[in-house]
Amino acid sequence: MLSLRFVFLFAVLSAFAVAAPAEHTHRVKETVLPPRGWTALRPASPAHTIEIRIGLPQPNFAELEDHLYAVSDPSSERYGGHLSKEEVEALVAPHPESVHLVEEWLASHGLLGDALSRSPAGDWVTVRVPVSLAEKMLDTTYHVWTHTASGTSLVRTTSYSLPEHLHAHIDVVQPTTTFSRFTPMRTTYQSFRANAAVPQSDGAKIAVPYASGGQIAASCNGTITPTCLLELYNATGYTPQVPGENKIAVTGYLEQYANYDDYHEFLEELVPYATDSTFSVVYINGKDSRTLRFEFLMVFPGGLNNQTPADAGIEADLDTQYAFSLTYPTPGTFYTTGGSPPFIPDDLEPTDSNEPYMQASESYALVWLEYVLAADDLPQSISTSYGDDEQTVPYSYATRVCSEFAQLGARGVSIMFSSGDGGVGDGDADPATQECYSNDGTNRTIFIPGFPASCPYVTAVGATSEVPEISAWFSGGGFSNYWARPSYQDVAVTKYLGELAPGTYAGLYNASGRAYPDVSAEGVNFTIVWDLETGLVDGTSCSSPTFTAFVSLLNDVRIASGKSALGFLNPLIYALNAGTVTGFNDITVGNNPGCGTEGFNATIGWDPVTGWGSPNFGILKELVLSA
Repeated sequence: MLSLRFVFLFAVLSAFAVAAPAEHTHRVKETVLPPRGWTALRPASPAHTIEIRIGLPQPNFAELEDHLYAVSDPSSERYGGHLSKEEVEALVAPHPESVHLVEEWLASHGLLGDALSRSPAGDWVTVRVPVSLAEKMLDTTYHVWTHTASGTSLVRTTSYSLPEHLHAHIDVVQPTTTFSRFTPMRTTYQSFRANAAVPQSDGAKIAVPYASGGQIAASCNGTITPTCLLELYNATGYTPQVPGENKIAVTGYLEQYANYDDYHEFLEELVPYATDSTFSVVYINGKDSRTLRFEFLMVFPGGLNNQTPADAGIEADLDTQYAFSLTYPTPGTFYTTGGSPPFIPDDLEPTDSNEPYMQASESYALVWLEYVLAADDLPQSISTSYGDDEQTVPYSYATRVCSEFAQLGARGVSIMFSSGDGGVGDGDADPATQECYSNDGTNRTIFIPGFPASCPYVTAVGATSEVPEISAWFSGGGFSNYWARPSYQDVAVTKYLGELAPGTYAGLYNASGRAYPDVSAEGVNFTIVWDLETGLVDGTSCSSPTFTAFVSLLNDVRIASGKSALGFLNPLIYALNAGTVTGFNDITVGNNPGCGTEGFNATIGWDPVTGWGSPNFGILKELVLSA
């Protein structure tokens, strides 16, 4: 008969065996080819610290998507019945087995308790580790990579592995294989052009049938101001009715700071009735990954949104000046996501607390999105004027980011993204001559779709120019290689493709992919104040905050009438344009050259240059009340 001591010892050893799993064989989870222009300099310092985010599968995402379309389709009985934060989190929560196995794996590397942080739904786990440990966990080697043209540096690997038993329980681990640079969507061919004179109208008018009063100041054909946009998009005289209930926001990355002195100078010069306004800043600091307690503050001048004149960002100034002046007195929020400019870690500084580029840009979706998805109260309309080539973002990572936008849409938030400034190309060179190559090792010439504009759960905004409007030559547009065409686009996009000459651009684009942009707005010669100097800028960076402002005004109309906010816009936009009264100004002239081609053409109806066109607020405010 066994002694009690032996039985006790056997039980302890058995329990230890369960708590300490045996080593598992690693198998490659993901391998990518580095995008053109990136060069590996040297192995990363073992002591360099990186923040790793581990995405667990969302087994009920298809159900969330069904809910998203049900509350976003104006023909649905559930239209406008958005889900609560808790309902969305329940739908994206991982399976308990996935949670257990991932935590067991992390514990085997000494990562447990306060070393882990989790998203509210539990579908993301974040750890902060030295490169040496990340390499052991992922059976890989990190290198310092540099982007020749921009000088951007990253610590990345082109392949990583996971224990075989975890492959079904982990969707993605980043930063590992993502080389996206996530830059502002402001045309690189014309940056800020100083122009000290504030544009003045001499009283001359241009006839524009869809504008307020059927005409617009002739000066708007050379310089765009908030007054021009209110006139052009038939919103002159509308005053928001429920400021406070309705809110609008823009995002900022890469240490793009919105300067208050510039903002108030802009208002004094161009929007004098709004000179008493300001905007709030939410500073999202994702550095303390152990607690997931983001340091965020409602900050006014002199706070965490650096107000040194030299630090004013053209992008941030542009976004805040137009989004918030057009919607005055609707409260505006500028989200600034913590991070530092890229640096090259070396032997003297191997453990910089800011993983190169990670905090400020490429993982914006896992810092900014973690924050907003955890928040109870969100602005109903949010604009982002940043993006990159779709192919620089690994499919596994891109799909997870895109699914986060679906969650926001299901909660009633309208998300707008600039469609890009490279026409059908990538915007790194003159669109007429740029080289556009696939990143799959074949170096095929292809059109280069942009991300996140290509995500089917966001509204992509292209650019127009002149008055009356034609397409802006740089307006990004095309077809995703990652996402199939969503059903809300079937009729419109099939019609467009059917009218192309047979064989047009055969092999250069994915005709069955999600097509973009969805809409457009003016994007050339926007008057802004930067560093207390008045000047002009171009880009779909102008178009996205502009369109978002008119969405915010439409939300004001609905909320004032006791209705819900619009939420995910695309099913409504495409449904409206199937009718006889659309609420959009169709842009039929122009094209978006790139990759050595003339690109696609603007035409009657939807097109991959300007989408359905620009908004007519006067008509849309009646249409959205009947939706």
